[in-house]
Amino acid sequence: MPKIPEKIHELTVGQLSARSGAAVSALHFYESKGLIKSRRTSGNQRRYSRDTLRRVAFIRAAQRVGIPLATIREALAELPEERTPTRDDWARLSQAWRSELDERITQLNRLRDHLTDCIGCGCLSLDTCVLSNPDDAFGDRLTGSRLLPERKQPTR
Repeated sequence: MPKIPEKIHELTVGQLSARSGAAVSALHFYESKGLIKSRRTSGNQRRYSRDTLRRVAFIRAAQRVGIPLATIREALAELPEERTPTRDDWARLSQAWRSELDERITQLNRLRDHLTDCIGCGCLSLDTCVLSNPDDAFGDRLTGSRLLPERKQPTR
């Protein structure tokens, strides 16, 4: 991994990519979603401040555990500009995300445990299909393999 001299306060997108392990396209995507920011040089090249390295690491760690980008953006917006997320920031945010992750784990375990029961047809009238129709939620309203309720025909 290339070492960046301390006197360099800004990174090119290539340097940021090499140091963070994130693809250049991912960095551009993060920037388009407001997760990181850059300034433009007179030649219209992106330059990122050094603290962006920690922000990218924070984003990637949160993504690995399944946190949506919108939630990550909200978390980063709580931090003052130009401040990197600290260990305390991560601890506070990960604690807040814990219940969301626990719920996802419960749902995934349920899906895994009932996956063999699925015949893959999408039939919403099966009262045992926990994948597309948990607890037969649609059984008393619809029949057949419809995922969306039918639209009412306009009266003439």
